[in-house]
Amino acid sequence: MDAVYRKATPEDVSNCIILRGKTRENAFSAEQLAAIGVTLESWQSAISDDLLIGYVCFSEEQMVGYCFGNQSTGEIVVLALLPEYEGKGIGKTLLNLVIESLKELDFHKLFLGCSSDPKTRSYGFYRHLGWRPTGTFDNSGDELLEYSPS
Repeated sequence: MDAVYRKATPEDVSNCIILRGKTRENAFSAEQLAAIGVTLESWQSAISDDLLIGYVCFSEEQMVGYCFGNQSTGEIVVLALLPEYEGKGIGKTLLNLVIESLKELDFHKLFLGCSSDPKTRSYGFYRHLGWRPTGTFDNSGDELLEYSPS
C-alpha cells in the first residue's frame, strides 16, 4: 500500500468530514459535527487562520486518514482513519507529524481527550505511544491524556 502524507489544506476539509462519519469508533456525521460547532466553514477557517495544523494521508488518491492539532493550546483535536487502514501505522505517523509540528512551536506538553473505556481502540493506542492519564475529564466525558514530546 502506498501512503502519501502531506500538510492539510482548507480544501481537504470536505473529505475530512466525510471520512469522520466512516470511522469505526467515535464516528460523527456532518450533522453531528455541526451540532457541536464543527462545520465546513469553521474548520476551513481554523486552518486558514493557523489555529489548526493537520496532516492527511492518501492511498491511491483516496483520503484514508487525518490528524489535527490546535496551535494555540497544544491539543490533539482529532485523529481519524478509515477502518480498513487501521493497524498499518498510518494513525501513528499522522499523530507524530502533528506532534512534531506542535513541538516546533515550543509546546512541551500536549493533551487530548480519549475514551476511558479500555475496550476502545483509542484507549490502548494512545497509552501504548506514551500518552499518560491526567486524572481529569473534558466536557464530553473523555479522559484527558498528556504527552511530553522529547
